[in-house]
Amino acid sequence: MGQRLYFDNYTAVGDIVVLAICFVIGILVATSYNTKTKTFKLFLNMVLYLGLAALSDMVLHDFYAHITDGNYTPVYVIRVIYHAMLFSLFLIYVVYLVVILNLERREVIPVMSVATGIYGIVIISDIIMTVTGKGFKINDEGAAVYGINVFMIGYIAFVTMIVFLILKYRDRVYQKSVIGLFGTMAISFFILYNQGRHGQASFTVATFLFPVLAIMYLLHSNPYNVETGTVNASAFKDAIRYNLEKKIEFFFISMYLPDFHAEAKELPAELKAEIRRFPSAFFRKSVLFEISNGHLFLMVPKKGNPKCEEGLKKIVEAFNADYEKYRFDYKLVMGKSIEEISRRNEYLSLVRNIMRHMHMNSLHEITDEDVKAFDRSEDILVQLEDIYKKGNLDDERVLVYCQPVLNIKTGKYDTAEALMRLRLPELGMIFPDQFIPLAEDMGFIHALTRIITYKTCEAAQSLLAEGYEVKRISVNVSMSDLRDEDFARELSEIIENSSIPNGKIAIEITESQTESDFNSLKSMIEQLKDTGIRFYLDDFGTGYSNMERIMNLPFDIIKFDRSLVIASQSDKRSEEIVGKLAGMFAELHYSVLYEGIEDEADEKRCINMYASYLQGYKYSKPIPIEELRNFFSKSA
Repeated sequence: MGQRLYFDNYTAVGDIVVLAICFVIGILVATSYNTKTKTFKLFLNMVLYLGLAALSDMVLHDFYAHITDGNYTPVYVIRVIYHAMLFSLFLIYVVYLVVILNLERREVIPVMSVATGIYGIVIISDIIMTVTGKGFKINDEGAAVYGINVFMIGYIAFVTMIVFLILKYRDRVYQKSVIGLFGTMAISFFILYNQGRHGQASFTVATFLFPVLAIMYLLHSNPYNVETGTVNASAFKDAIRYNLEKKIEFFFISMYLPDFHAEAKELPAELKAEIRRFPSAFFRKSVLFEISNGHLFLMVPKKGNPKCEEGLKKIVEAFNADYEKYRFDYKLVMGKSIEEISRRNEYLSLVRNIMRHMHMNSLHEITDEDVKAFDRSEDILVQLEDIYKKGNLDDERVLVYCQPVLNIKTGKYDTAEALMRLRLPELGMIFPDQFIPLAEDMGFIHALTRIITYKTCEAAQSLLAEGYEVKRISVNVSMSDLRDEDFARELSEIIENSSIPNGKIAIEITESQTESDFNSLKSMIEQLKDTGIRFYLDDFGTGYSNMERIMNLPFDIIKFDRSLVIASQSDKRSEEIVGKLAGMFAELHYSVLYEGIEDEADEKRCINMYASYLQGYKYSKPIPIEELRNFFSKSA
């Protein structure tokens, strides 16, 4: 009866735990968010076969323990089913590896041929050995007798194949994931080995559980943020892909909170509570994605949510109420799934393109015109990328326009502001508001700044050679340029190589809002000041003006924005405020330039408010830089 010990030493505790864990995984899958990828479906099949294996192992030993008539046929049949479940798990492991390793078709065919060959041979051999009595059998005394252990041979064959695949293609998988998989497999071997040494059979299925848990944790964990109920951004594109594949229509609302995005600040607890409430309060099966700090994207399936649009409007009302309470700025974009955008998986780009042109604390509902404008932006981006990659300073697609500036002291036009335009194939003339934000977002602005500086220098050289008086031409520079360590050197080289006299090129800069940008700006000005370049503070009076920082930077000219010109005409008090500001700068030896002068009333008022220079449509709209000859005077 000693041979029966191996079968008798079985307790159901191992299989019960495995079965319980399979149910727990099922509950977690049902109540959490997981991307519906092919690998995730394979993972769910692993869990299913694992549960079936544990259940069949329990049934197998229960039958064996209660048979009294000597008919052990059910035990043989259930044992084959039990082994089939375990080796099916192995087969799914191999398929899973084929997918995550991105094997090519020529690699997949031999791998799957070997795997299915092992599977078929093991199952058939197990049946044959059992039928012939050369493998597992139960003798006349009811004792389990083990001959050739087909299960262990198959186990070793599959494990060897899996280890071989992971090692051969290890460069295609993140190293820590490989270590995690190998670590759990080592624990499985250890338990199986010690189980055999002690004549046990209780934890065989459990040894298959550990790699499944490793796969779940390493590759399929998309945890909710428990404070906001959001899912991380890595799952977003997979969700779009899945909805397209399953033809699931959805509504969405994208919420952008710039205060929290710019400074990477944490959302207040009260706001987190509101955001956490949104999905469950208004919708069924909705998912809230945290795209980045301060940017949320709520996706709501149309099916099962007949009042979806009404729910979205309630969210907008909640945002308006929260704005009154917390005073955080926001932008909201609403829409419904668009097949073409889903196919390109470009909802985030579409939303960002729309938000660039939105006012703060406003809502925008996506229209067909928005999609057309976005497609146009994408075409522009293709051209911008090409301009960036080629780096041709003479690129014909980049045009330099200028707006002449009136020098009050001389009464002449001897300065101008260079303005960029693009003329693109099939798209025609593109204005700055359409391409500058795109170029800044995608890192292409530096190439454009180099080109316009070069072309402005070339044009200035031509004007000077023809005898025209050119005091200076200013070029706008983005804060993105200033963050580039090579910018000052490259700009200096372009100006020096043009052979124009010092001081003929100026740089216009919009005031920085962050400490790091201020430091970059200060460093760049200090590097370039010695080359004779003059510096303009652009758009003074628009939204943000830190007087302490302005005084700490060696600007030469302060450009008063058109908004101050308009404000100065509203009443005498406003005119006095703007005039005193300009007077303060004049006393500190700054030149004051008013932009946006449209009529004689503007001109007269601004001259009385310490203007050194005037610029606007009263004098000229932006013109090709070559047409400055019509405004500049020749030297006597």
